[in-house]
Amino acid sequence: MTFFSILFALLLEQLKPLRADNPMYAAAKQLAARMEATFNAGEERHGRMAWIVTMLVLMGPTLFVYWLCLKVSPLAALAWNVLIAYLTLGFRHYSHYFSSIQIALNSGDETTARELLGEWTRQNTAGMSVSDISRIAVEKALIASHRNVFGVFFWFVMPIGPAGAIMYRVAEYLARAWNEPEHLKNEPFGRFSTKAFYWIDWVPARLTAIAFAIVGNFEDAVYAWRNFAHRWQDEAVGIILSAGGGAMGLRLGTERENAADIPTIDAATVDTTSIEAEGLPGEEATTRALQSTVGLVWRALLLWMLLLLLLSIAVWLG
Repeated sequence: MTFFSILFALLLEQLKPLRADNPMYAAAKQLAARMEATFNAGEERHGRMAWIVTMLVLMGPTLFVYWLCLKVSPLAALAWNVLIAYLTLGFRHYSHYFSSIQIALNSGDETTARELLGEWTRQNTAGMSVSDISRIAVEKALIASHRNVFGVFFWFVMPIGPAGAIMYRVAEYLARAWNEPEHLKNEPFGRFSTKAFYWIDWVPARLTAIAFAIVGNFEDAVYAWRNFAHRWQDEAVGIILSAGGGAMGLRLGTERENAADIPTIDAATVDTTSIEAEGLPGEEATTRALQSTVGLVWRALLLWMLLLLLLSIAVWLG
């Protein structure tokens, strides 16, 4: 059932991509904001309580409806799984930015590419070279594909099923929403959400890196992962980008001194001077790197689907 749930959800998303401003996402964001306003009294334990209550509010009904659907009919349970997978899998959530940037660069319109990248990453892109635009777009796409697709995959196949997918996406959002805004930066309230997502994402991040290595240049991906992943501030981001970059033969990351100014995905920074000196395999990102990224992500997706199909067959035969 899990395989077909994800397959149908992916097909549905290709036909009708879910908008980023859809009512369900808006409701989840409002809930997170309300929980922060209600529980935030300046201590980490308040953030822990708010995180737990938010998860119970969202995961509890998801599990209850799934249980009811199983009682009614397997087809009802399948339909519920497809709906949750459709809401949580975001394979097309970022692709319009990525595709538009790729088209702009291929046509030589660097200005439009910078503007699109700025909208996507919410950072100042003025004066960026084609190499910088390409590199940041590749980095953003790799992390987005992990957090919107592969991380959700992992938790969807866990025993809690659709509730696991909800947990992963909400945990990722809370780690950003309760830490990145100006009034919450370096506040104790958001620390637990960061710690919680670190452990929730610990296994999925490494599985994504392994998938990139398998479908790309395995030797270079593993070499980059082992020797350079620790240079990123965010451990999971470092693992994914070092393995992904190695798999495609690209050097990813910016100078370390920029790290403090760029949050989350853009905090995935590394000292490129040291990398070149120590011989990290790969070249600087170019426009062609964007097409390579598309191929890598699709191959990784097919690998995950194949493994899920084999797992489903093993369960059926067992």
